[in-house]
Amino acid sequence: MKFLDQARIYIRSGDGGAGCVSFRREKFIEFGGPDGGDGGRGGDVVATCVDGLNTLIDYRFQQHFKAKTGMHGMGRNRAGGRGNDVELKVPVGTQIYEEDGETLIADLTEVGQRVVIARGGNGGFGNAYFATSTNRSPRRANPGQTGIELTIWLRLKLIADAGLVGLPNAGKSTFLASVTAAKPKIADYPFTTLHPGLGVVHVDDREFVLADIPGLIEGAHEGHGLGDRFLGHIERCRVLLHLIDAGCEHAGEAYKTVRQELEAYGNGLEDKPEIVALSKTDTIDPEMLKKQTERLKRAIKSAGPPLADDEKPRPMLKISAATRVGITDALRNLARTIDQARAEDGSQNAEAWQPLKA
Repeated sequence: MKFLDQARIYIRSGDGGAGCVSFRREKFIEFGGPDGGDGGRGGDVVATCVDGLNTLIDYRFQQHFKAKTGMHGMGRNRAGGRGNDVELKVPVGTQIYEEDGETLIADLTEVGQRVVIARGGNGGFGNAYFATSTNRSPRRANPGQTGIELTIWLRLKLIADAGLVGLPNAGKSTFLASVTAAKPKIADYPFTTLHPGLGVVHVDDREFVLADIPGLIEGAHEGHGLGDRFLGHIERCRVLLHLIDAGCEHAGEAYKTVRQELEAYGNGLEDKPEIVALSKTDTIDPEMLKKQTERLKRAIKSAGPPLADDEKPRPMLKISAATRVGITDALRNLARTIDQARAEDGSQNAEAWQPLKA
């Protein structure tokens, strides 16, 4: 199934049914009077968050959704039926925006959430409604109210506890494949990851969701490379795991490049808790590893996210997905940082975060 995280669709709620002009026509009843019923309400356009979906691909092939018109009123005081609703089924993490792409209508983050985007028009009154003591036989009825039409944007932001960031070929997909059952594309050239990926990590009888996004390069916020569009998928993450290829030319500069792109993107990514790790440590000799470690420590100190007054500096890890060195420590650090974030959000039974030694 192809991954699609953004769709533009047209919706229209149903018109209300028209009221009826009718009079009783019964034998031996001299003054029957009006008996026109009211029209039914038009159908609504409703967005529902459902389980089992992880893409908006369904909205690539159908972009127009119209609810049904309410039934018209009838004689004998029979009211029209309500028009059928249109239900838009979306995955968890979907945001709904107006046509300008900036005004948020709804943010669906839990299965079962339901929001009415466009309400159907009210049905018109039949002539029985207008009968008064002075006007016993009204010959007027209201038409139904017109429905609402909108063009909206659906944007999917994946729900994950931790997110992987880094330059292309930093080992993010390899790390995801080694710690989860996910099977992302892995190759020895940049930009093998073209779409975000998710996996469930199990460590020490706990589990959390890990997200992988395409690599960032310098100028990504200006559209270079694949741009920074996919950074929206880690906005909801509680912690970022920043991977730097130990075999790159300068680990400190690689770290600063990604940090600059996170700051240019904004939306709180630059302030999220971050765990930094040198990846692919099995590909270089110990002397080079020591040199890259010193470069990275200096870069973290100058360009890393700010720490709270009572917060201890987070460790810089050294890992290798191929040899599994440092993988468990990285996962435990992620799990404990997630627990700390949950505790700050008021979650129950969360352990206090304690940094592990690299």
